[in-house]
Amino acid sequence: MNPKPIISNTLFYGDNLPILRDYIPSESVDLIYLDPPFNSNRSYNVLFRDEGGKSADAQITAFGDSWHWGDSADNALNELIRANPGKVDDAVQSMLGIVGHSPMGAYLVMMAARLVELQRVLKPTGSLYLHCDPTASHYLKVILDTVFGAENFNSEIIWKRTSAHSDSKTLGNSHDVILFYSKSDTLLWNKQYQPYSNEYIKSHYRYLDKAGRKFRTDNLTATSLSGGGYEYAWNGVTKIWRCPEKKMQELHDQGRLHYTKSGSVEYIRYLDEMQGTPLQDIWDDVPPINSQAAERLGYPTQKPLALLERIIQASSNPGDVVLDPFCGCGTAVAASEKLGRRWIGIDITHLAISLIRYRMKDMFPTSQYQVVGEPQDMESARQLAQDDRFQFQWWALSLVRARPEGGDPSSKKGKKGADQGIDGTINFIDNTSDAFQRVIIQVKSGHVKSSDIRDLHGVLEREKAALAVYITLEPPSVPMLKEALEAGKYTSPIWQKEYPRIQILTIEDLLSGKEIQMPPDAGTFKKAEKIKKAEGKQLGF
Repeated sequence: MNPKPIISNTLFYGDNLPILRDYIPSESVDLIYLDPPFNSNRSYNVLFRDEGGKSADAQITAFGDSWHWGDSADNALNELIRANPGKVDDAVQSMLGIVGHSPMGAYLVMMAARLVELQRVLKPTGSLYLHCDPTASHYLKVILDTVFGAENFNSEIIWKRTSAHSDSKTLGNSHDVILFYSKSDTLLWNKQYQPYSNEYIKSHYRYLDKAGRKFRTDNLTATSLSGGGYEYAWNGVTKIWRCPEKKMQELHDQGRLHYTKSGSVEYIRYLDEMQGTPLQDIWDDVPPINSQAAERLGYPTQKPLALLERIIQASSNPGDVVLDPFCGCGTAVAASEKLGRRWIGIDITHLAISLIRYRMKDMFPTSQYQVVGEPQDMESARQLAQDDRFQFQWWALSLVRARPEGGDPSSKKGKKGADQGIDGTINFIDNTSDAFQRVIIQVKSGHVKSSDIRDLHGVLEREKAALAVYITLEPPSVPMLKEALEAGKYTSPIWQKEYPRIQILTIEDLLSGKEIQMPPDAGTFKKAEKIKKAEGKQLGF
């Protein structure tokens, strides 16, 4: 049964495989960009080692803790074989014959299942860009050839993601691979250009006109052209010209002719009118996000907005649907919104979903979209707490826009903060020196007791924080409220206002709109730059 069409921009929380199957209709997406979590900052020995104990488990690098060869990989392989007998099954089995039941093997099985679904949802004119690194690109290319057809391979794009550096025992690894496939030979393609290099401009655009515009000249004679030209005298020089005399006069009147000392004439091409060099498959003109970049959000695998803009502009038009099934910090989503595309994003962590929500709020304050998969009531909140306490913790922290302590957004699971007793923090400036004050946050999904508040008070004093917040799924007891009250007040030196030093908020409070009492202008998440969207009205599905 084909799912109903999605009618608005949508952010999904959850595993992308069932979401693709249950929510995304066949042939409904124009462009897919995916950057699956894969960290090759390991030796090949580790990546391909058969898993037989804790040592290997501790070194899994694909898709966090869940991407190792175990029951999930076995089940995925069996399902893949049943659902896709033939070429896909053969290709995956062949890959497993090479890499074995290793982290790489699990990665390829999981990716194959998802690529089958992504091919299904792509329109006949659609394209897919898979961003990976050289460790896995050659294996993924075989699977993509099988799923999409080798004839629908378009390019292997090399993106220079870092400057030159020295690796101790090998060549410096400075690039990523982006594999570009289409659904068919009727793919949509908008020709793109790269800016000219400084060296090219210096060597080719050597002339300046009276207004200071740089230009180069092109030959206007037709001597070497097949089909001939037009013979006449111009400026006292008789030659076979490329254009008729009437057109030559028009160019003269427009100031587009450059007269040489010998009396000949050449056509003027201004630098500021040129689009650049037609885009090639080596991209070295999109710099990575450095520590000082305005768009940097602190997400470990964040890609530059310009990189996604190039892909989206090349393979979609305004109003088209862009899907990112591993949307991380939401760069593809943000680029789609900026360029007037409709979008669907999927991620498996509440931390990533939270970051995307606040990124969209900062960049596009009037953006409209829906979030599917987040708890909307107490029943679903309790279910999330029962299913995965770390995801519940991240979701609860997102309700107050707090940064999790110790969490890894590229991993399916979290971990406790390095500072015992702190699950999340909020920073705010409340003095004239621009020094941050801190709100520390604990999240509790189980039984609560008054000693929890006493312990939190101790953490508050130890950390010298301004405020502490206790978020609980269960309602607090009267002794807990009394303990919080006895912690006293924090007085803001700027706002001249008192705030309870320890505050207790239930999930029910937060779902109903209650907020932390604290000074405004929190700066916990690094704000994304506000972006002006492409001209045009708000797009709907």
